[in-house]
Amino acid sequence: MTTNKIIPTSKLFICFSFTVLIIVNTINVPNIESNGIKMDFLNTIDWSIWGPVSAILILVALSGFFSSSETALTAVSRARMHAMEKEGDRRAKTVNALLESKDRLIGALLLGNNLVNILASAIATAFFINLVGESGVVYATLIMTLVVLIFAEVLPKTYALNNSDKLALAIAPIIRLVVYVFSPITALISHIVYFTMKICGVKAEEGNLASLAEQELRGAIDLAHENEGTDSKIKESTEKRAMLRSILDLVDVEVEDVMTHRRHVASVNADDPMESIVDQVLNSPYTRLPVWQDDNDNIVGVIHAKILLKELRTVSGDISELDIKTIALEPWFIPETTSLFDQLQAFRERKEHFAVVVDEYGSFQGIATLEDILEEIVGEIDDEHDLAVAGVKAQGDGTYFVDGTVTIRDLNREFDWELPDEDYVTVAGLILHESQMLPEVGQSFAFYGYRFKIMKRVRNQLTLISVKPPVMKED
Repeated sequence: MTTNKIIPTSKLFICFSFTVLIIVNTINVPNIESNGIKMDFLNTIDWSIWGPVSAILILVALSGFFSSSETALTAVSRARMHAMEKEGDRRAKTVNALLESKDRLIGALLLGNNLVNILASAIATAFFINLVGESGVVYATLIMTLVVLIFAEVLPKTYALNNSDKLALAIAPIIRLVVYVFSPITALISHIVYFTMKICGVKAEEGNLASLAEQELRGAIDLAHENEGTDSKIKESTEKRAMLRSILDLVDVEVEDVMTHRRHVASVNADDPMESIVDQVLNSPYTRLPVWQDDNDNIVGVIHAKILLKELRTVSGDISELDIKTIALEPWFIPETTSLFDQLQAFRERKEHFAVVVDEYGSFQGIATLEDILEEIVGEIDDEHDLAVAGVKAQGDGTYFVDGTVTIRDLNREFDWELPDEDYVTVAGLILHESQMLPEVGQSFAFYGYRFKIMKRVRNQLTLISVKPPVMKED
């Protein structure tokens, strides 16, 4: 394994050495003669020639080392290095330490690279002037440009790009020493750079690492999806992408975006006869129902079907002995602005699955369950008790009949649309917000490339909307 790592570098150095020697040997060298016969340059041991050539070879090799190190350390996978450090890899820990202070790392590598490049060019210029006179400047410029470009830039950087993780681990200890040695100079350079930028009115703002990491994750998710080939793979990748995106969105999505609105909440009145309450609970497809008294907004408890059945067994089926106030659980009220991530953690800590959502004035807005949050991640989870709800119906002409209460997030997930949902939750909310009016049946609108037509309206509620998405152009 060690031999394989050395082969690219050794080949690079050998190719470069022979190239320089052949070029130098072709140049007319009038001063190197013995007994009137010009001696072969390759067989001449003259340190006035071999000294500069050896120095140039070493300096170009160092330049290639700095170039490949810069590329490897900037292209290395931070996630993989982090995982390897957790597993106890010391070199990975060194790589992560170098990347923590990237400005010092880049400064040291650029300083070393420029130092050896300039020194190599200076030696080459002096060497060729001694060989061929003033025209040596031209030779030195042309030869060093090609040599540095090929052997100190393109080749090492190409190798580093293709082997970034492996190379970064190999050179990390050496680069750490280089950064330490050059740290006083790089610190001075950094101060000069920041001072110059300040004079020019340019602010050097550091990016939020967490935000950058999230952007990289989203980019990686989309890239993995685009690289899928077959239709079955694309479908599977689409579902995975939706799930991974939803996980990243948990912090940004609020409870009010996924809750069941109060208009659609099944609840029981605490003042109803106990027989009626038992019938409502047993006939409901839900295991938990909010209990209200005097007013629909006044939620006084939550009744659980399992607890009700236990109580029925305790009283031997005598419903008249049951009391709704003793059976109902205390309601858990949460604000509608709670993020899904925070609410998911709260569900886990309290070991509860059901919460009552209220607004800033304490008014009842709806209910949120653990299943609502899980469905936001994995999509709809239907069981044998779920009711069939009118949602989206595809039409033959490429349009969709969408219920006004369908959420935009569900549409974006299902059809890979890109409708914004920052200021509204449902399709009806989008139309009302963007049109700034209450549309009549038959009115059409065009927002964000989509065409919307009002198909049905009940009083002030848009109940059915025709949506025509933009035609996707094939590449």
